[in-house]
Amino acid sequence: MSDTPIYFAEGDSPQMIAAFQKAQDTFRYFWRELSWEYRRIIPGLDLACVKAAFSQELPGRIKPVVEHMWINEIDFDGEMINGTLVNQPNELTNVNNGDRVSIPLNQISDWLFAIGGDTYGGFTIQAMRAMMPPAERREHDSAWGLNFGDYNDILLVNNQKTQPENLVEHPMSRNMKAKLEEFLQQHPGEVNGRDENGYTMLHRETIAGNLTSVEVLLQQGADKNAVTNSGKTALDFARKLKWEHLIPVLEK
Repeated sequence: MSDTPIYFAEGDSPQMIAAFQKAQDTFRYFWRELSWEYRRIIPGLDLACVKAAFSQELPGRIKPVVEHMWINEIDFDGEMINGTLVNQPNELTNVNNGDRVSIPLNQISDWLFAIGGDTYGGFTIQAMRAMMPPAERREHDSAWGLNFGDYNDILLVNNQKTQPENLVEHPMSRNMKAKLEEFLQQHPGEVNGRDENGYTMLHRETIAGNLTSVEVLLQQGADKNAVTNSGKTALDFARKLKWEHLIPVLEK
């Protein structure tokens, strides 16, 4: 997904570097879930956070120091991930716990959300769990208070085993079709309304991978050629995030 190399620290194992890449390649599923979480009246997620690589050139160090730390309160505009740092760096002095940070997608090294105690994502965590003996693995999971499941079978979406169609589209996108149609009929100006950064509803729903919502918007007259302030169309985001089910719809 990234056009530039991922960030890694000296000594990161091949397994960890592979985990970083998997996290970047599947981040769209994290954002899809979180985008619906923000619309729920009753929260459905136990937690949702992203691990990112932060770097700094320090005196006496030949190479920049890289630390991987977690952020929460995530927002994503299809290009940059914004969040609040929840770790205190060991060596870095350019960021601190509680800072609001903005990072490109190729700087993340993991993502994790949990529903009902079951985890999704967590690629670097699972890489570490794979190297633990069973007793240590149980102790690790108990400390988190979460069920990380099988480290060889990392889940991306809720009910993935019983409802594999959820990999294509979030069930809330399908279930909210009638309400979205009603909303747009009552507020037609929202169909092509733009925010301060030039994003329309079509941009936002495309970034979140919501096929039904995108189809409803197009039926209501959404402009596929509308561009953000940075010059991106909805199709640009669908291609960048590899939402393969949206590309042909937006190319029509």
